[in-house]
Amino acid sequence: MANDIADPGPLAPMLGRSSYRGRADEVAQRLEEAILLGLLGDGEQLPTEIELANQFGVSPMTLREALAQLRERRLVVTRRGRSGGSFVRRPAGPDPDEILPRLRAMSVTQLRDLGDEVSAIHVHASRLAAGRASPTNVRRLFALAEQLHKATTVRDRVRADSRFNIEVAMAAQSERLTRRQVLLQAEVAEMLWIPAGEELSVDSVVERHHGLAKAIADEDEATAASLAEQDVALRLRRLIRLHLDLTEPEGSAR
Repeated sequence: MANDIADPGPLAPMLGRSSYRGRADEVAQRLEEAILLGLLGDGEQLPTEIELANQFGVSPMTLREALAQLRERRLVVTRRGRSGGSFVRRPAGPDPDEILPRLRAMSVTQLRDLGDEVSAIHVHASRLAAGRASPTNVRRLFALAEQLHKATTVRDRVRADSRFNIEVAMAAQSERLTRRQVLLQAEVAEMLWIPAGEELSVDSVVERHHGLAKAIADEDEATAASLAEQDVALRLRRLIRLHLDLTEPEGSAR
């Protein structure tokens, strides 16, 4: 099943040549997003520099600069020799020391604004997917829901959950929605699964993913949109509760 869901090319949602303008930092950002979202697996070998430069529509020199940035961030390691190349080095999982201060610094209004944007993209993509998804899209959605169910680490849950949401946008056959969903997942995915406060119920998320995949398979646009909206709302409420726990004065009564 893992081979099945790797098919359309893990970097496909990350591309979009017109947005790069030949800048190494933008290419590095897209590759970092692909790594953090699990679109590129730990230890996976990247295409050659020439192939990767062609995929992003940049010069080999620009691509090398981007890879250098990723090596500095310890997200890529490059080996020389016959069996060499650049290989992905994924973090072990969401880092509470990095994510919790970011969540604490956000206001409730900012969290709601973020939730509104996530909802607008995910709900509309789900509705469109119910009318446009191919049989391959549907198979991948069910496979990714099952992958989340079987995931045993937070990192693997982040990966399966993010890929499911991105696949919904891909099933909507909209390049712009897919690109926006990728950016949003890069921003919120680890925050959503941060192991702190009230834990996110894996079984509940899996159940909603299965329901959404079925609604898309049944071409039920209303149910697909409703399930997507419910999923975003439940996650947003958890983030707001966690934010309030972090910002509540120590020792204050609830």
